[in-house]
Amino acid sequence: MSIPQSGGGPIERYEQLAEYLASGCKPPEQWRIGTEHEKFGYCTDTHLPLPYDGPRSIRAMLEGLRDRFGWAPLLEGGNIIGLYKDGANISLEPGGQLELSGAPLENIHQTCDEVNEHLREVQSVADGIGAGFIGLGAAPEWTHEQMPMMPKGRYKLMTDYMQRVGTHGLQMMYRTCTVQVNLDFASEADMVRKLRVALALQPVATALFANSPFFEGRPNGYKSWRARIWRDLDADRTGMLPFVFEEGFGFEAWVEYALDVPMYFVHRDGQYIDALGQSFRDFLRGELPALPGEKPTLSDWADHLTTIFPEARIKKYMEMRGADGGPWRRLCALPALWVGLMYDQSALDAAWDLAKGWDAQTREALRVAAGRDGLAAKVNGIDMHELAREVLTIAHAGLKARARPGTGGLLADETHFLNALHEIVESGKTPADELLEKYHNDWGGDLSRIYAEYSY
Repeated sequence: MSIPQSGGGPIERYEQLAEYLASGCKPPEQWRIGTEHEKFGYCTDTHLPLPYDGPRSIRAMLEGLRDRFGWAPLLEGGNIIGLYKDGANISLEPGGQLELSGAPLENIHQTCDEVNEHLREVQSVADGIGAGFIGLGAAPEWTHEQMPMMPKGRYKLMTDYMQRVGTHGLQMMYRTCTVQVNLDFASEADMVRKLRVALALQPVATALFANSPFFEGRPNGYKSWRARIWRDLDADRTGMLPFVFEEGFGFEAWVEYALDVPMYFVHRDGQYIDALGQSFRDFLRGELPALPGEKPTLSDWADHLTTIFPEARIKKYMEMRGADGGPWRRLCALPALWVGLMYDQSALDAAWDLAKGWDAQTREALRVAAGRDGLAAKVNGIDMHELAREVLTIAHAGLKARARPGTGGLLADETHFLNALHEIVESGKTPADELLEKYHNDWGGDLSRIYAEYSY
């Protein structure tokens, strides 16, 4: 999850809220790719999650990355809770999931180099302390009681609130991992087209990357349990956002939606002030109960936007949020998929042509079916396997049209980063199908074997 935002002055006009979003508009030559991925850390001898403190811990991981690889520390209350270097940052999810939020880069070659370097650094430090890291959409065995809580004020507030507003919020916070990509838009119209495509086709990404068929030590009946969790988390801030597809949607409509999402907190002087369930609209009027008489800054607005969790969202850029975390080579495939769809106009238009006839009920049904059935999902005559094949063909064409070569021109373009997804489509087996097959056959129901075979 996001680190506290900074640098924003006072909000003096309502229009500044939409202007903040619009300030992210960039010409295509300035579009960048920011890849984020989370992974579970565990003790290699017990397979239990890493605690925050101790010789074999999340703190030891962060300090090792700091000392050996030149990352600068981020502190909260005297605790190291993140790192930053060269435009990237490493942060902690509530249960200790380690997240790399990558720097904004020009192409997938650079993105994959960044992923590879990060995972090599993590593995190097982890090997020295008896820890391992694994890429899955949900913790395969751990119970909530076994999970540590990271020492971040934001998470303490969220933990309390999640228990009031949904049934799966704590599972999301402490026992899920994702891979996502952040992309740019050129204008309000470009944002609208991209966000509609992102939301409509997010179930395809969910199906292709489905990688969480186990929970608390056994199969859970879903290909992506993570996707199931997000459906019953907090209705005020999640979902497929039907209003995005209505005529007239734009930055101002997103502002109105975000203002109706209840607040979590206000960040002041390194502390998180409890504003749970309070209204940003009241804050704009100087009537926020948590800070009576005080009005918000643009940093407060930026913080609030990070507490909205739909399947795709906008800030000064757009985030694709529907995929499970996964193994090493699939971490490069997720940004490749969305860059291929979004950063070439012909591909973007073709992607919209696939989805523009669907109504809100169909889009939601695809979301539900993707989590449950993966590529085997079928909704209103739509075959997910065939839809994924079409989407992948469009993404491949988009990357080919971009024609971004690798370093030294060794690779002509970025299309090979989709190979992992081509294999999934050709076989019809998602990562979850592969895991279930091993569980029921090679592993003989012994889920502990997942650590040795699927860790980084």
